[in-house]
Amino acid sequence: MDEKDYYEILGIGRSAEPEEIKKAYRKLAMQYHPDKNPGDKTAEEKFKEIGEAYAVLSDPQKRRQYDQFGRSGMRGNGGFSGGFGGFDPFDIFREVFGGGGFGDLFNMSGGGRRTVQRGSDLQIRLKLTLEEIATGVSKKLKIKKMIRCERCDGSGAKPGTTPTTCPQCQGRGEVAYRQGFFTVSRTCDRCHGEGKINSHPCSECRGDGRVRGETTMEVEIPAGVAEGQFITLRNAGNAGPRKGPPGDALIIIEEEPHPQFERHGSDLVCHLVLSFSQAALGDEVEVPTITGKAKIQIAPGTQSGKILRMRGKGLPLLQGNGKGDQLIRVQVFTPTKLSEKEKQLFKELAQQENTKPTKADRSFFDKMKEAIL
Repeated sequence: MDEKDYYEILGIGRSAEPEEIKKAYRKLAMQYHPDKNPGDKTAEEKFKEIGEAYAVLSDPQKRRQYDQFGRSGMRGNGGFSGGFGGFDPFDIFREVFGGGGFGDLFNMSGGGRRTVQRGSDLQIRLKLTLEEIATGVSKKLKIKKMIRCERCDGSGAKPGTTPTTCPQCQGRGEVAYRQGFFTVSRTCDRCHGEGKINSHPCSECRGDGRVRGETTMEVEIPAGVAEGQFITLRNAGNAGPRKGPPGDALIIIEEEPHPQFERHGSDLVCHLVLSFSQAALGDEVEVPTITGKAKIQIAPGTQSGKILRMRGKGLPLLQGNGKGDQLIRVQVFTPTKLSEKEKQLFKELAQQENTKPTKADRSFFDKMKEAIL
């Protein structure tokens, strides 16, 4: 499958409302459904493609991630770069239209489609330091989840036995009844849409086909991620019952507080305390950066509250090249304990005209406003 944009696949704009997304899907699904195009591999692939696009764009959470990272914007197993994954295009079609196939909509002949239950998604919160966010990091996670039962290989049936065809729906997973001029299908209430009856359930999983277990997964975190963003590991969630497809694992990013830096988008802010003499005379001082240390020049006459900017010393931009800046907010230190000699020196300085504060004017307040912003 190519890497076309989901919005282009459905022929809609990026600001499309949910009803517009659904309308576009319905039109294309009717056009490319395999029941209407028997043996047409191109139509079959197109049907899968529009199903995937609708499954993502109709889900607010998945749509937000797609808008942030795109289809192949994540490294490793995340994002949407892994093809069709856990989406079943026929399940999506059933959800939108009802019924199991194209023929059912028009009372045409055609077989039913058994329901295969997908496993639920996992939400895993991952705490990262600013240093890890600055460079990107690979994390190995131990996850407790539902996994396929080894004893019955996920079938839910006792080893040596096999599920039997449901006598009520004859394996279709749904039963049909007439309503006026139309034939309407509903899920079989005896086999719950699976088309089979498990008369001899596995003793290990009690017929569910799943047991609780633990697995290790590795996820690549790209540099520049932020609090609340998430990465999707396709098919890494809970296993579906009785060989149903697994759900996804959503890795939700959390940032640990940093002792020196505050984050503002891709910019980092830290504080620098200077003495009176450093601020008045200027100096070369060492400041921390997210990747180490750097030296900067303090200009003579630097005022408390002044913002110094180190370009390109912030966090990488998640989408695109470049980095944010590091902003250094200057604070002039006022000593609280002075010796008699120090007091005398300050008294002598206080008599000098150049050490007295200037009268505040409009430009002063403008500068203060710029410093705060």
